Amino acid sequence: MTTDPEQSCYHCGLPVPEDSDLSVTILGEARPMCCAGCEAVARAIVENHLESFYQHRTANPTRPEELVPEALRELSLYDDDKLQQSFVRQMADDRREAALILEGITCAACVWLNERHVQALDGVISFQVNYSTHRAQLVWDNSRIRLSAVLQAISEIGYHAHPFDPGRQEALHKKERRQAIRRLGVAGVGMMQVMMMAVGLYLGESQGMSPGIRSLLRWASLVVATPVVFYAAQPFFRSAWRDLRFRQLGMDVPVSLAIGGAYLASAWATVRGVGEVYFDSVTMFTFFLLLGRFLELSARHRAGRVGDELVRMLPATAHLKTPEGLQPTPVTELRVGDEIVIKPGETAPADGTVVEGRTSMDESLLSGESLPVAKGAGDFIIGGAINRDSPITVRLDKLGQETVLAGISRLLERAQGEKPQIAQLANRVAGWFVAGLLAVALAVFGYWHLHRPDDALWITLSVLVVTCPCALSLATPVAMTATVGVLTRMGVLTTRGHALETLARATDMVFDKTGTLTRGRLSLVGVTPYSDLPEEEIRALAAGLEQYSEHPIAAALQKGVDAPASVEVIESVPGTGVLGRRQGDLLRIGSLAYIREWHPDFDDQAPPGASVYLATQQTVLARLELQDELRPEAREALETLNGLGVEPRLLSGDNEPAVAQVAEALGIRDYRARQLPEDKLDYVRQLQRQGRIVAMVGDGVNDAPVLAGADVSIAMGGGAQLAQ
Repeated sequence: MTTDPEQSCYHCGLPVPEDSDLSVTILGEARPMCCAGCEAVARAIVENHLESFYQHRTANPTRPEELVPEALRELSLYDDDKLQQSFVRQMADDRREAALILEGITCAACVWLNERHVQALDGVISFQVNYSTHRAQLVWDNSRIRLSAVLQAISEIGYHAHPFDPGRQEALHKKERRQAIRRLGVAGVGMMQVMMMAVGLYLGESQGMSPGIRSLLRWASLVVATPVVFYAAQPFFRSAWRDLRFRQLGMDVPVSLAIGGAYLASAWATVRGVGEVYFDSVTMFTFFLLLGRFLELSARHRAGRVGDELVRMLPATAHLKTPEGLQPTPVTELRVGDEIVIKPGETAPADGTVVEGRTSMDESLLSGESLPVAKGAGDFIIGGAINRDSPITVRLDKLGQETVLAGISRLLERAQGEKPQIAQLANRVAGWFVAGLLAVALAVFGYWHLHRPDDALWITLSVLVVTCPCALSLATPVAMTATVGVLTRMGVLTTRGHALETLARATDMVFDKTGTLTRGRLSLVGVTPYSDLPEEEIRALAAGLEQYSEHPIAAALQKGVDAPASVEVIESVPGTGVLGRRQGDLLRIGSLAYIREWHPDFDDQAPPGASVYLATQQTVLARLELQDELRPEAREALETLNGLGVEPRLLSGDNEPAVAQVAEALGIRDYRARQLPEDKLDYVRQLQRQGRIVAMVGDGVNDAPVLAGADVSIAMGGGAQLAQ
């Protein structure tokens, strides 16, 4: 093969073979390529709008990695299967799902633009952006489009996307907040200074102010207002320009026209010394708009931090079993099939199966089960559950995005990302509304230009400012703040502006049980003796046997007993019971199965709830009945709801008898037990499809998806941080 000495590859600089006809159009001109590899990379650079790579290089590259722009190399990293294991979930066929963070989102129009742009890509199955947290859920067909191509498509419209990382998101939140505070500070100081000079100008008109002083105050106002417009109001102009570039009409377009038009007209009047100036209106309008957005930003950040609690529930390290013994290992380095040891008080880092040991696991925040669940060899462990009693060895079955906890996180994101019908309607009509507003402003300008040309500009600016929907939105937070202040003093914290309005229209109130209608802790409600032993002595023996246990049942049995019996504890069997000795006699307290090991013929019909039995080797002494304690105000609250025509419903992850007992005690006709997070969300969705307005009350991590999916939600103050 011969080469043409007069031609060199535009991409790498090497000679181009004479028989090569490869070329790529770069910067408006066909450029020769020496091989198919250079042609492919050059086309990728052009398709990703990175032609500046060629404009800014000063010499031909000498190393292979220099042949690809840094921005393209960074995005390509996300296509690596090993890297994707930490944030991508493999689905059926070649479909994949990832959680992303979007930078640059400022309003609902940004969300709409991103969703429309990305969903139009071939290979993207769904793309939903959560405006509250700026997170996006992306599902794509990896055989048709790569993740890097999606990220690049987002960057093309002026935004930046990257895989969700709680640490990076927190840093972005801090940066965003600092910038917002600086802009708000500049606008606030500028507004106050300009307003003081404006008062002087207004009063001077009637007091005979000299032209020199009036001109000085106008120039001073121009100087002070300039940083407010060019720095503090910059987000409005940037957002408006982005909308216009992509032929969209967002709410920031009339805002920018009003601020920019009023500033330029006032500056022109100042230079000429003729006409009115409105620097006070410009700075005040900018300040109040920024204040409203800052309050909204703070609420969004709180929502984002709460969602991150799911990630923080899992430990960073685990005790991996190796031939050399237990080895502390980062959870990110664990693999399916590894065996780990979970010690008492530790949290399971992933889903797995118990291969050795017995214990009880607290799954209340995940499943809603009010009692710790006994776990032995062969039982399944949920990541995020807390080990209460003894060390256990667990074989890992699911990691990362495949765990139950990750599934709850996806449910939460999906529920938060699904927009209510009114929001979808607002997105559809927003562009038409702004177009109509601009048409009215144009018509006003045309009319006044024909009749009073000198006033046409000022009247048109007034129309833009007054009709701007953001101006109206400034009044709403004031009214809401007063209402929220009253509720706060009553112990009710309101985190969403629409919550009160939606709550007033609610037709159904769906309750979780544990920690919501009940206190979430057991109490002893009855003792049924099977011997002549007095109740006080039965309770003293039970408290003595449970004196070294931190189990919720042990705490309930010890409560209210001033002098526990002196008992020698011999053995504690996790999830089963306790063996002890008193004055030479062996005693057992525990489950019915545990007691039947001594008394096989003993049978008992225990009432709903939790019951434990006290026995000697000779006889069964008593049954001690425990229940999750009802909140004293629960019955009155449900009677009030019935009086308002709101239908109360009960959904719980607890067992059937316990749920039925609470429902019967409170007069709730519709109740369901053993509900998983997705079951609760599906139930609420069914009600919503029937046209019902659903309010949800819950407290646990398992309630987070349904709390996000309901029309309005109420989280208990003593519940999980994620639910709040």
